[in-house]
Amino acid sequence: MKMINTGKLAGRTLFITGASRGIGKAIALKAARDGANIVVAAKTAEPHPKLPGTIYTAAEEIEKAGGKAHPCVVDVRDEAQVRNAVQQAVEKFGGIDILINNASAISLTGTLETDMKRYDLMHQINTRGTFLVSKACIPYLVKSDHAHILNISPPLNMNPKWFAPHVAYTMAKYGMSMCVLGMSHEFRKQNVAVNALWPRTAIHTAAIEMLTGPGSAEISRKPDIMADAAYAILIKEPSAATGLFYIDDEVLAEAGVTDLKQYACVPANADNLMEDFFLDSPPGKGEKTDSSAVNTVLIPKLFSKLQNVISSEIVASTQAVYQFNITGEEEGVWFLDLKNGNGSCGNGAPSAKPDAVLTMKSQNFVDLFAGKLKAAPAYMAGKLKISGDLQKAIKLEKLMKAFKAKL
Repeated sequence: MKMINTGKLAGRTLFITGASRGIGKAIALKAARDGANIVVAAKTAEPHPKLPGTIYTAAEEIEKAGGKAHPCVVDVRDEAQVRNAVQQAVEKFGGIDILINNASAISLTGTLETDMKRYDLMHQINTRGTFLVSKACIPYLVKSDHAHILNISPPLNMNPKWFAPHVAYTMAKYGMSMCVLGMSHEFRKQNVAVNALWPRTAIHTAAIEMLTGPGSAEISRKPDIMADAAYAILIKEPSAATGLFYIDDEVLAEAGVTDLKQYACVPANADNLMEDFFLDSPPGKGEKTDSSAVNTVLIPKLFSKLQNVISSEIVASTQAVYQFNITGEEEGVWFLDLKNGNGSCGNGAPSAKPDAVLTMKSQNFVDLFAGKLKAAPAYMAGKLKISGDLQKAIKLEKLMKAFKAKL
């Protein structure tokens, strides 16, 4: 069963930030099929060399889907641009019924690796941008009989593991969620519903491609799952629910949509997707490890075996030098050079500058090699710290599988 359009958003006006691609555009297209009016508020007016779509191509798709579109060049950091776009929306469509705060910036870096320009960018787009756009839209939302604000932000999980690896990003993203807490109560009497929506798994967007590389589709769901979940929330009466932090699959289950395989980019991998940030694994999932593994496959022996399977073909296709800072039972520094000569590995730091430095417990290294631990989720959960080239580090998971097959 799919999330069927009901027509309840026909004639409603949605102001969506970051709507030129990804989750924002998917939500816009879902609402457009009801005949909604969509304000495409995003920065991309000219084609980007690496990212698909502009506000104008998104507007064309919205019109083809049955909606009305108004593209606006909006950098949510720029108050004048935000207020101008809101005014244009009101003049063109007569008001604003729904705001989707989707625009976001991400940098998964630790405190010492986060430069202040990147810190400021995340906070200006995520927290300040959400607050600013909400502030500009609310005077018109309170006049609507179907007022919703939906922030694409996570539940406020105070587990330190979501702060330690990337505290700057977490602070910025949680700022969006704190807007939900405050504004939902502040505007409850005016019947403005303010909620958040977050995905259970990775969603195949430009951001996830940047983080995990071109193979991200194999571990991700399509943006459609977020669009369908957002639709299920937005067709509710505002008085029915406010101040809530929704998770996409839970929303769909409540709506009667239980076949989630349809949303997997690769249906065959539907049960092996990467969990998203800020959601702790259910009890018994993702936490089990083989406590005997380190004793049966010692890391020195593992690197000795790796040396025997390194080939010139692997070196040519990888072109990366890795350094492993291992902690725990088998503490030490190891390297894997798949860039120079015929390749090499062993104890100590590499002679060439490493492209990526990975820090993890010895058990987690063994689990990574055995295929029990996936690099991207481990990084996101704080089990794996990475400095240097993130994509090359994530690529190591596939290399480990290839090595294991040859042993």
